[in-house]
Amino acid sequence: MQHIGLATKDMDRSLKLYRQLFGMDIPFFDSVQEAPLMDSHTRGETISKRASMVLNLQGGCAFEVLRAASFEPVAANWKLGIGDLGISIVQMKTPNLNRMHEHARSILGDDCDGEISATPWGDDTFYLKDGEGNVFQVLEASDWFGNTGHPSGGVMGCSIGVSDMDKSRALYADNLGFDQVLFDETGTFSDWQHLVHGSQRFRRVRLTQSSPGAGGFGTLTGQTFIELIQAEDREGKFIFHDRIWCDLGFAHLGFDVRGMRALEAKLEQHGFPFRCDTADAIGMGETKVHCTYIDDPDECWLEMIEVYKVPIIEKWGIFLDVQKRGQDEPLPRWMLKSLRFSRITD
Repeated sequence: MQHIGLATKDMDRSLKLYRQLFGMDIPFFDSVQEAPLMDSHTRGETISKRASMVLNLQGGCAFEVLRAASFEPVAANWKLGIGDLGISIVQMKTPNLNRMHEHARSILGDDCDGEISATPWGDDTFYLKDGEGNVFQVLEASDWFGNTGHPSGGVMGCSIGVSDMDKSRALYADNLGFDQVLFDETGTFSDWQHLVHGSQRFRRVRLTQSSPGAGGFGTLTGQTFIELIQAEDREGKFIFHDRIWCDLGFAHLGFDVRGMRALEAKLEQHGFPFRCDTADAIGMGETKVHCTYIDDPDECWLEMIEVYKVPIIEKWGIFLDVQKRGQDEPLPRWMLKSLRFSRITD
């Protein structure tokens, strides 16, 4: 897992909030470009958007914060809730849940949505909302790359609403490597009682990778999780029904890939062909990547990214050619730590 795509109506305000709330203050790129790759997700019309990839250097995956530039993005015309299809909750990691809870309350007030409660697998947790109603879950973690003193780390996973658990697990477990089942129960859950539809019955399946690929950024991102949620009392609705990519909300889940063509063959064989493909490296600022997208069985948008070149210290002209490294060769810690020289402070 590499990042969560999150589309907002106010880019600068959201980036500032995520810096203050989650410590997401290391930018990889920030650029405005047309997005012809996404035509299949935007009713065949090429939109333009601003995109900024940011991360927390203590550890965890990144945010790709998006803002439509060629149209005014809209929210869903109904109240999104647990069990709707697509990414409903993004999970953030913290070294100290109580300290993070106090920090979130100091910034968000009542939008820090609930008191500390327990997950059904026994971990303490709490939920919060940003200014646009996106739901985040905070969980403690022990795998950290560094310590900047911020009470939050980056993304550790997400919760995805599905309509057929077996079909969805065939993708996430068999093809994307999230094959280890940590929790699988059906019922009502106390940690969701304050969320929309949270008092209903659900099947919750929490997955992680039994053999996570290391890759260049593996020591930074740490262990990641996908929770699949199937509503038992109603039919979930796709969160982007009657909307397009870059409308408001959790737009997509991004995965780090080495060997895009081998992955393409595997996914196509199992019924998940690429929906769109840059076919070569594209530029986002000084970052060079190869991007493709697939749909999960309920059309949740999943981005596959093969990184070619990333800035380490862009203002000094220091870049990394990822393709010259071994597939599972981690980047040196000094190189990752040097990203701190790009930190944005408020």
